[in-house]
Amino acid sequence: QVHLVESGGGSVQTGGSLRLACAASGDSVSNLCMGWVRQVPGQEREGVAAIDRDGNTAFADSVKGRFTISKDNAKNTVYLQMNTLKPEDTGVYYCAAKPVCGTWANWNYWGQGTQVTVSS
Repeated sequence: QVHLVESGGGSVQTGGSLRLACAASGDSVSNLCMGWVRQVPGQEREGVAAIDRDGNTAFADSVKGRFTISKDNAKNTVYLQMNTLKPEDTGVYYCAAKPVCGTWANWNYWGQGTQVTVSS
């Protein structure tokens, strides 16, 4: 069983930055596909970034060039650096994990979520 705990959410103005962190336990992030999925009110959850076992990354078109995902295997933590934030980035951001990357769906493990609010 993998346990994920997010931190780092908050409120910023348009153009600002935030860094989210996801601390994992129960397995190593080096053995997993790790991702960030956001939930905007009234919309389906959207995968925004993922990093595989080898450190390869993928991003949703809506965040490419603005968000980066990284991991620290020693700390067993994954990070989402969000720059040039827009109001449409507002939502609850969930850390998620599964054995292998490939699609934005079918995550096996979820964190509790952290709120990100971007004001104009």
